[in-house]
Amino acid sequence: MKVLLWHVHGSWTTSFVQGRHEHLLPLLPDRGPDGRGRARTWDWPASAREVPVADLAAERPDAVLLQRPHEAELLHRWTGLRAGVDVPAVYVEHNAPPEHAARTVHPLADGLPAELGGALVPVVHVTAFNAVMWDGGRAPVRVVEHGVVDPGYAWTGERASLAVVVNEPVRRWRVAGTDLLLRVSRDVDVDVHGMGMAALLERAPHLAGRVHEDLPQAQLHARLAAHRGYFHPYRWTSLGLALVEAMTAGLPVLALATTAAPESVPAAAGLVSNDVDALVATARRWMADPAEARERGLAGREHALVRFGLGRFLADWDAVLHEVASGAAAEAVQR
Repeated sequence: MKVLLWHVHGSWTTSFVQGRHEHLLPLLPDRGPDGRGRARTWDWPASAREVPVADLAAERPDAVLLQRPHEAELLHRWTGLRAGVDVPAVYVEHNAPPEHAARTVHPLADGLPAELGGALVPVVHVTAFNAVMWDGGRAPVRVVEHGVVDPGYAWTGERASLAVVVNEPVRRWRVAGTDLLLRVSRDVDVDVHGMGMAALLERAPHLAGRVHEDLPQAQLHARLAAHRGYFHPYRWTSLGLALVEAMTAGLPVLALATTAAPESVPAAAGLVSNDVDALVATARRWMADPAEARERGLAGREHALVRFGLGRFLADWDAVLHEVASGAAAEAVQR
């Protein structure tokens, strides 16, 4: 199957393009948000092909995977195809509701705009938490939890410090828990990885030498594995893939007990709590006891390989794509 999708979230797309399908990635000359093409910091297979937007119509995709509301309009403008009418479509919602936790209506709750065909497109959430929080209206709702490429057991824990991955920590201050990150960093050494590190350093000069800007994925995994543990400070987010990747690599984890974290991190893998003092105390214990950190990390890896294994993820997505394609074909016959 030829699946058209935009390169929106690099880590999630890294897993998705490992499947048996051919993946078409729109490419614009400036490689902006609507046409990034292939990733430059992730290793993607040859089946993930960049396609200049002018050539997309000739590719005739078998399905389109939408991830942002305006992509249905881009599809129509670039190819003449209407999502869910002329080509089977599914929408992946990566995020928790950005406003009121229980009253936010999903953009596709009542289907796509009439001028784009008005189809009810299935919405696939990456966590069950998100699925029950969004008001999905009439849209069919599915859940396909994250899956990650196994980097292999990599933990060494040689550095008595915590690793954190967060993009734009200053702009996303309370949402990302950056204030909590800085609070923890007063008691435990913390290294922060992601985009927007210069802005963080301006606000927190004591982190000089401990911020790392947008590393390639393989290099990031190696850096994370050298730390004694991983800290996930987010107050409100979908389940961060970095948390899953950290467990898969064998790091013990600390996280706030919010959104999907409590059901995704087993007790044996670390501590999930809203008591920041308890998180700090656990981190300090790991700094003094690398053997416990190793044991917790091994338990987290065992859990992650089962719950967030790549094979399960790809099989779930194959089922969704088959369902969407078969449904669209059946409706076409009825028409």
